[in-house]
Amino acid sequence: MARSSLASSAADAVAGQFATDRAAVDAALHVLCERELDGVPNAVAAAIRYSLLGEGKRLRALLLLAAYRASGGADDASALAAAVEIVHAYSLVHDDLPCMDDDDVRRGRPTTHKVHGAVVAATAGIAMVPLAARAACDAATALGVPRGARGAMVRELMRASGAGGMVGGQLLDLAGEGHTLSLADLERVHGAKTGALIAASVRIGGIAARATPARAEALDRYGRAVGLAFQIADDVLDVTATTAQLGKTAGRDAALGKSTYPALLGIPGAVARADALTRQACDALRARDLLTPSLERLARFVVLRTS
Repeated sequence: MARSSLASSAADAVAGQFATDRAAVDAALHVLCERELDGVPNAVAAAIRYSLLGEGKRLRALLLLAAYRASGGADDASALAAAVEIVHAYSLVHDDLPCMDDDDVRRGRPTTHKVHGAVVAATAGIAMVPLAARAACDAATALGVPRGARGAMVRELMRASGAGGMVGGQLLDLAGEGHTLSLADLERVHGAKTGALIAASVRIGGIAARATPARAEALDRYGRAVGLAFQIADDVLDVTATTAQLGKTAGRDAALGKSTYPALLGIPGAVARADALTRQACDALRARDLLTPSLERLARFVVLRTS
């Protein structure tokens, strides 16, 4: 078979795996909603379903599953990947609230607070945090992960979602509106707000597969680099894409007076920085024989995506 045909076949196989993984994670989220929302007030349960079951890239889930397999995991970890998506969904609900970024559109449809009201949306977001912790613990138990490692996985998830991660990063992001941040400060903000959960997703996949300390460190370096590259690409798309393309309101960064990578580096400089980070991410895994086609493609996806 010609080299181009082999490359095409390999790319099709990776794309097929991603499609299968997304479907499995979506199914796991449906099961969680059916099983875990009994007793939750109807309005809050409806808001949780709305935020969890809408279409999404499921990037964090795909990263977890790819890291799990690269580290030797062979079982179905889709329920564990769904737990990460719950945390991501909570962060989007709160990020869009009127007291935060005050956005009306997410994933091509009205944001949760526009449909269910700000109070219900805020409550639903809070309720999703313990739901994610319980889902992660249950999924890890089903995978046969030892008790100590289960605790480590839940700690990673909660650390990424808390004051040292997304919550703290969001606060720094809001405080920075109307100010010009240095590149170091900007990367500190987004390493927490956006990068923390992406990096945690990769680390959790490695923990679930009992990755060695050296491999766990490589996965961490990959995850942190990919997390920053993702945010840089987001900043570029906010300037270059339309609301219809993004599925969310374009131009919000400028409207809110946020410091961004294109503002600091220019669009070519921002793209070059994102490309350099993806190379660093892949090099970290290559050095530990962990770079799979899926992890390489996911790293490249974060900078090549159009939404």
